[in-house]
Amino acid sequence: MNKTFAPLLSLWLAAVAPGGWAAEPTKTVLTYHATADRAGNYVVPALTWERVSSLHPDTGFHAQIDGHVYAQPLYWRGGDGQPGRLLVATENNMVTALDASTGMTLWQRSLGHPVPRAALPCGNIDPLGITGTPVIDAQSQTVFLDAMMLDGPTPQHELFALSLKDGSIRPGWPVNVAARLASQGLAFTARNQNQRGALTILGDRVYVPYGGHFGDCASYHGWVVGVRLSDPQAVTSWHTSASAGGIWAPAGISSDGHALFVATGNTMDATTWGGGEAVLRLDPALSFSGAANDFFAPSNWRELDESDADLGGVAPVLFDIGDAELALALGKDGKAYLLDRRNLGGLAGSLLAEQVSDQPIRTAAADYPTADGMMIAFQGSGIDCPSGPADLTVLRVRAGKPPSLDTAWCASLRGAGAPMVTTTDGKTDPIVWILGAEGDNRLYGFRGDTGERLFMSAPLPGLRHFGTLIATQDHLYVAADDTVFAFAF
Repeated sequence: MNKTFAPLLSLWLAAVAPGGWAAEPTKTVLTYHATADRAGNYVVPALTWERVSSLHPDTGFHAQIDGHVYAQPLYWRGGDGQPGRLLVATENNMVTALDASTGMTLWQRSLGHPVPRAALPCGNIDPLGITGTPVIDAQSQTVFLDAMMLDGPTPQHELFALSLKDGSIRPGWPVNVAARLASQGLAFTARNQNQRGALTILGDRVYVPYGGHFGDCASYHGWVVGVRLSDPQAVTSWHTSASAGGIWAPAGISSDGHALFVATGNTMDATTWGGGEAVLRLDPALSFSGAANDFFAPSNWRELDESDADLGGVAPVLFDIGDAELALALGKDGKAYLLDRRNLGGLAGSLLAEQVSDQPIRTAAADYPTADGMMIAFQGSGIDCPSGPADLTVLRVRAGKPPSLDTAWCASLRGAGAPMVTTTDGKTDPIVWILGAEGDNRLYGFRGDTGERLFMSAPLPGLRHFGTLIATQDHLYVAADDTVFAFAF
């Protein structure tokens, strides 16, 4: 296990276990949703329900970045006396480090030309550069990311490692993904593959998920590529045996500190199951056993393929209740599939499968514990919302054999952001935050136990769909086109 992630994971697990102690405050944001399990639970002791009323735009913070933003920003605060810094990556292949107090640019690195939409077989991002959220390795103080580049005759995926200190490129990087895999006899058509999901680090490797472009065009596969942090020539990989089956959810790869969990999308022309419409467990070497305990797929996977009702729109949500190690998958078919992480169950092997929405579920989910069970927040309209259709739904999972699932509360907004949560100690005063991205473009905060609205901002121009925010000990940060918004409390 990564030495930095291990203590954070153990503290988080303790916080949600009966009798556990309070989780450590969120001091850095190294990965999507703060931890590799993708809980999205930011521990901010000062941000109580009562104090939300003091949240306001920080008029002393002024940030300027270059390009459209789909990736979540990251936050680094080292012990070197330097100011806390925000890391923001854009579709212009620009990575910018900002002073987290003032927004002043500390360094900026241009990685190369992004790819115009006209150079791709399909898609809905123009230009296409850095889409998946990068990840920081605290030990080496390095940020890792994938950039889609057009610095030659054809688009390429390049994996970069940048110094947090000054943005310089680490020796031996970048890694050309297609060329490196070709040297192993594997065909990876970079032009057809898109990199939308967040990267993660487990042990001594960084892992990168790939899918296709919006429109499901050309020939592609769902891939996970792993690169050793200290030796970028040491590359391993896994991909779906059937065509397509992309790994495209914003949260990308989830990890419990031992294995990697991915959700795949629809495959094409598959007559036998070939890795699509599934939750899969991969070991750190990226080997997949094929055994029923290492994957789950609904029995109607072919029907989901034909209707483009991906299971891959949301990364698996990993959590424990008592001695049960669980995962929740949310599909574009509007169903929630509760899984036993120790035995994912194979075909049709979920603990339960329930219709929770009448619309496709996408973006990313967040979870937080309460005395009444584990709450799972997702962007979408729940079918059991007490007050009718809404755009934010919170499910409740209760312990049992098997566990049960119902709708706890719902809230209204307009937009397609990904929720996250703040708590004061891992479980107290939960607040569910979500952006009305590409809708009303507001930031909302809802009380996590009842759904009461606690905060609504003025519109924030330039938000992109699936966007999410981060929390530090004194700010909330929202990255948008060409800028970052900061809220102080």
